Amino acid sequence: MTNAVLIDVQAPVRKKKEKVYITTIKRLLKNKLAVVGIIIILLQIGMAIFAPAIANYDPAKQSLVESELPMFSDGHWLGTDNYGRDVWSRIVHGARISLLVGFTAVSLGLIGGITLGLLGGYYKKLDGIIMRIVDLLFSFPGILLAMLIIAILGTSLVNVAIAISIWSIPSCARIVRGSVLSIKEKEYIMALKSLGASDLRIMLRHILPNAMAPIIVFATMRMGTAILSTASLSYLGLGAQPPTPEWGAMIAQGQDYMWTSPHLTIVPGIVIMLVVFAFNVVGDGLRDALDPNMDIQ
Repeated sequence: MTNAVLIDVQAPVRKKKEKVYITTIKRLLKNKLAVVGIIIILLQIGMAIFAPAIANYDPAKQSLVESELPMFSDGHWLGTDNYGRDVWSRIVHGARISLLVGFTAVSLGLIGGITLGLLGGYYKKLDGIIMRIVDLLFSFPGILLAMLIIAILGTSLVNVAIAISIWSIPSCARIVRGSVLSIKEKEYIMALKSLGASDLRIMLRHILPNAMAPIIVFATMRMGTAILSTASLSYLGLGAQPPTPEWGAMIAQGQDYMWTSPHLTIVPGIVIMLVVFAFNVVGDGLRDALDPNMDIQ
């Protein structure tokens, strides 16, 4: 009987949430810029998944006989670089690296930020200590903090992901903490405490799900920042090392040939711009779509 009552009580809540999700998707799809961003992101994901089928050449294979071919050359529609490597193949395989590093960095940053934000927002005694650590991380400019971490750990894409994730933690922690401070004062949280629910259960089962809206928006927009940061660090020689087909490294390698083969710099630059733009506009669209639903329990 008790289980039946619980099911009856929870059913309207689930239906309400399902309605909210459907409404949110409809609002998002009405945003034309967000739809364009979604299409660009899906194209990047498709490029990353089907890279071997889409690319006609090995992205690391050199052919000095075909070096610096212009765009729309026979067999190389985006031309070749100074080593004769196909630019299109390197762009396609570079999508894998950008998505992998970006997703890893954002995921690690979310884990750290959500943990600190939940603990700081829920426990007053920990709040001061955690926020001072967050303030300390905020005192460093993001890219300089990432460069410092890479200087300590060494140059590699793994260390780039770790550096960007640490850079992401303070912003995520602030966002989560603000949501927790608001949600924990709700009546249903007070009721759960009076019924003897554990702090861990309250934080993970009731507070965190209701704080997901700003977290989702943050994660989406942070993906764009992570991809741009990965490209920036690789451009400086702190990330992907030759002959890895990474977009930022491609720009660095092509800048010496800007006047003779401008496509070596322009093409990867445009790709980075489009992908970062896509994640930013989708993040903006999600924020607008989720904003009316921030207080849904």
